[in-house]
Amino acid sequence: MAKIKIKLVRSNIGKIESQKRTVEALGLKKIGQIVEKEDTPQIRGMIEKVKHMVEVVE
Repeated sequence: MAKIKIKLVRSNIGKIESQKRTVEALGLKKIGQIVEKEDTPQIRGMIEKVKHMVEVVE
């Protein structure tokens, strides 16, 4: 499977609890941190849920 890089660009302070948990489940803790995940529909759905806080690095 292909890999996808995800970068946290906005803080999760003040966001709703489910969005905080989604960011944590993606493995992101600090702003600017980049994680590499498998490109699956589940990961794409998580990115879509917090798309205002993360960006996909190509």
